[in-house]
Amino acid sequence: MAPSNIGYSLRECGHHFRRNWTTVLGAVVTIFLSLFIIGLFVLGSVMINNMVGSVEDTVTIQAFLADDADQSAVTAFQTKVQGWDNVESVIYKDKDQAIEEYRTSMSNRNAADAVAALDGENPLPASLVIKLSDPQQVEDTAQKIIADTDFQSICDDADNPAGDVNYGRQTVERLFSVANYIRIAAVVLVALLTFVAFVFINNTIRLAITARRREIAIMRLVGASNGFIRGPFLMEGTLEALIAALLAIGALAAGSNALLGKLSDTLSFLSFDIAQSTVFATYGLLLAIGVIIGLFGSAMAMRRYLKV
Repeated sequence: MAPSNIGYSLRECGHHFRRNWTTVLGAVVTIFLSLFIIGLFVLGSVMINNMVGSVEDTVTIQAFLADDADQSAVTAFQTKVQGWDNVESVIYKDKDQAIEEYRTSMSNRNAADAVAALDGENPLPASLVIKLSDPQQVEDTAQKIIADTDFQSICDDADNPAGDVNYGRQTVERLFSVANYIRIAAVVLVALLTFVAFVFINNTIRLAITARRREIAIMRLVGASNGFIRGPFLMEGTLEALIAALLAIGALAAGSNALLGKLSDTLSFLSFDIAQSTVFATYGLLLAIGVIIGLFGSAMAMRRYLKV
């Protein structure tokens, strides 16, 4: 669209918006809802991924040790595991620390009675607590520990070392499965809603073209260029999508400010924080999607129905 055609295109858009405001309103509302849901799902997915990520960070492997394990062998194995690629840290936890951690984590009368009933005995084993750089690799790392002959020599049951390696297998697998489903669903829904918005822009421009076929035919007879004819329709589709994107951004900003504060107060044990850079990137994404579907939806309608 040539710069000299911008003023004409804007005027024509204004005329069409006034004459066919119901059609335009329907397109704007539909695109607004699509973009709003896209933004809502993107921000929601980021928030859930952050929450899942914070849980993933707590995933550790506990390798339990025999009470009579040679300390030098334990230290050597600890150093060995620390050198593995996916291992962030390896912390030795002795029997006293284990019973104290149990008492702290289960701080109620029943736990206190259970500890008192031991009469000074400590049945909990020492262990190595292994934190990973990539929690997704917890299964591979756990199997590597189980298969290690050095660990088999210091674990409590050399015949069944798998029983001395604990990482909450079922919980971890379920956690990672949910996280992956969320990521896949986010991509699919964003693509689907973008397509819906594109279809509505295309249909709206097609209706505008049908209503102005005679005018367009006259313009072509007097020698108007294809770019001059396209201009108002491209402008119309872009403005409709841009207005819808701005409304969606405004609704998301108002809704997130009102809702996140209440969620944080109600569920204080969870983090609902979303980085401002992520929020602004989402707003920019909605604007970009709006402009793209406006331009391409209009261009496709022009190409298909005007053959220009």
